[in-house]
Amino acid sequence: MEDGEGGVLKEGFLVKRGHIVHNWKARWFILRQNTLLYYKLEGGRRATPPKGRILLDGCTITCPCLEYENRPLLIKLKTQTSTEYFLEACSREERDAWAFEITGAIHAGQPGKVQQLHILKNSFKLPPHISLHRIVDKMHDSGSGIRPSPNMEQGSTYKKTFIGSSLVDWLISNSFAASRLEAVTLASMLMEENFLRPVGVRSIGAIRSGDLAEQFLDDSTALYTFAESYKKKISSKEEINLSTVELSGTVVKQGYLAKQGHKRKNWKVRRFVLRKDPAFLHYYDPSKEDNRPVGGFSLRGSLISALEDNGVPTGVKGNVQGNLFKVITKDDTHYYIQASSKAERTEWIEAIKQLT
Repeated sequence: MEDGEGGVLKEGFLVKRGHIVHNWKARWFILRQNTLLYYKLEGGRRATPPKGRILLDGCTITCPCLEYENRPLLIKLKTQTSTEYFLEACSREERDAWAFEITGAIHAGQPGKVQQLHILKNSFKLPPHISLHRIVDKMHDSGSGIRPSPNMEQGSTYKKTFIGSSLVDWLISNSFAASRLEAVTLASMLMEENFLRPVGVRSIGAIRSGDLAEQFLDDSTALYTFAESYKKKISSKEEINLSTVELSGTVVKQGYLAKQGHKRKNWKVRRFVLRKDPAFLHYYDPSKEDNRPVGGFSLRGSLISALEDNGVPTGVKGNVQGNLFKVITKDDTHYYIQASSKAERTEWIEAIKQLT
């Protein structure tokens, strides 16, 4: 492989902002000790040589990065030559895992720094003389504050709410907290002092837990609102359409996977979200800002199986890399999906099987 020196520290799909035209495209990233390489996916496999490389020496990393309101899961890298890269992960866990590995690779020459990182990851202290009023004022700021919007939980839409993990990101990026644990404790204090209130089943349920650090959920399905602006929208019968029901389940798993198109049989990277009660698998186009799925299907009565890695299976077009699996829905539609590793394929198959 001509991917540069050193072993692979991490690899997988991230969505990258283009340099000249600021459009967003999914790319396959490989992290090595001194470089982050990215590749285009062509016909279901990584196209060599790499489309680009980011030299990590002297690079600075910003995570969470909140420069794009509709893309809350960004990592920003700024190279020594001041080139900026914006990379989007599919979940908070995945974003933090990438950020941690990239930061480690940037400071690889300085073991002390990596040691510090590990300590930072596990340490916890609340900043002195933090004024909760000041934080709340800043949260309300029309430019740099946190913007409430309609969110759904278990089939109900709540107006003017924000997501638990978004508030944690915001507290960190505004330097009110140095770690997620600090931010969660801070958010719990804001709730205790009645600046914030929980909305919906998940976040209200967490309040009953005794520990301060567990009362606020750093979670993308837990909703909160400013105490004075709480209004629940009552869904009228006409408004509950099928997609609302489909999307009301609990998120079990999400990630970037490549999917073969039905008509043109071309491979595209999609963000897949698996939900239960009701069991559905939806997929989204990560290059679009729109948060509506571009497709999806009920898992009830569907069949799922791994496809052999030797040779190209029937129904599959292109010189694919392997790690394929197939879902056949109840109405006999065949979906061909490619994971980025054998382990990831196994995880998805197991997770889906439990819901079929």
